[in-house]
Amino acid sequence: MTGERETFGSRLGLLATMIGVAVGLGNVWRFPYMVGKFGGASFVLFYVAIVVLIGVPVLIAEWALGRATRRGPVGAYARAGLPGGRFLGWFFFAVMIAATGYYSNALGWVLFHAIGQLAHLLGLPFDAAVVLPPESGFDPRAFALQAAGVAAIAGACVAVLLKGLRGGIEVASKAIMPVLLLSLLVLIARVLTLPGAAEGVSWYILKFDAAALTPTVMVAALGQACFTLSIGGTFMVVYGSYLNEREALARNAVLTAFGDTAAGLLAGLAILPAVIALGLEPGAGPGLLFHTLPQVFDAIPGGSLFGLIFYLGLLGAAYLSAIAAFEVMVAGLTDNTRLERRQATFLLAGIVLLAAMPSMTNLRVFTIWDLTFGSGMQTFGALCAVLTLGWCVERAAVLEQLSDVDLPWRRWLALWLRWVVPVAVLAVGGWWLASDVLGLVSL
Repeated sequence: MTGERETFGSRLGLLATMIGVAVGLGNVWRFPYMVGKFGGASFVLFYVAIVVLIGVPVLIAEWALGRATRRGPVGAYARAGLPGGRFLGWFFFAVMIAATGYYSNALGWVLFHAIGQLAHLLGLPFDAAVVLPPESGFDPRAFALQAAGVAAIAGACVAVLLKGLRGGIEVASKAIMPVLLLSLLVLIARVLTLPGAAEGVSWYILKFDAAALTPTVMVAALGQACFTLSIGGTFMVVYGSYLNEREALARNAVLTAFGDTAAGLLAGLAILPAVIALGLEPGAGPGLLFHTLPQVFDAIPGGSLFGLIFYLGLLGAAYLSAIAAFEVMVAGLTDNTRLERRQATFLLAGIVLLAAMPSMTNLRVFTIWDLTFGSGMQTFGALCAVLTLGWCVERAAVLEQLSDVDLPWRRWLALWLRWVVPVAVLAVGGWWLASDVLGLVSL
């Protein structure tokens, strides 16, 4: 179950890449509005606990599965002995195409909003909102602008992917992650000077109300942990296949989860106090980033500059996640077909552009794409990865992958992955099915 394969060139490059793929839109976009929607500090505290108890073990499991098989999702499940594993791998390949399409579309929206903030800073008229699809129906102008945005994002991903793991993905990750951190710190410094910001900070991290920790909030926190850590049986499996045998999975998982969680907490600190200070609605949902936040930048002195810094940082973080999504698919083709990396990369760029078009139609279609290929399939993928490692890979091989953990704790971790984590992930999937698909539970 081993073979020649490029591996990460440095610890810094490894961590920057892993944290970069985990952060993405999930933290800077989704985390703040989830906090606003589900009650502030209570959600934050439970979310952090879930990252430690569930997120870190699933990260370890997905990396272990990838490293043990030296394959991405297409190949890993079959090599690990999962019945129907080859079919499942190609199923996840198809899911990744659809998911990368709508994700690249959302990334194009961020690009346009960054351009809009730059235009405002230069005193030029520019309405970034025109790129957003209508709630229903069809807008030819929005469709054309979104197609242009996806083409630009796909082209930028191709430029990095053609250079491979060390020369492309590692280099991009090490350059972009510091920029994201700096942009968040600059924005936080500005937000905390706003009148009323202290009240927003208190609501965000200090006012814990045990009564607010309802089952709905708990399940939402668990789902957000799966989403933001990119534990969906795809991204981290393929990156795990690039880990050398000397890398400590548990330590790197803890560091990755810490960096990812810190980015989410900083993003919330950069956004939510300002929203509350200006009397806006923190529970605005997905529109927080593209409707509510521009109002914040319009209302504060120098807002266009800080808006530009924010959207550029977000663009960089989301770009690293898009690269990871492409890499899952590129690895699927190069590992299992006769296509070379260059051929596979260009072919997939064109396919993703086509796959993005349904989500460009209107927000109703986009929401269906997000719920199906984001929340639903990502939870399902995480479950498949954990079950495969826990029940299909030989116990001795699992313990060998966890060799950086002391033996007694290693055995407990193996049991935790085999029994507890699948139940928790099933709970998330069941809740998603009952609430978002069947409408049996109201959030």
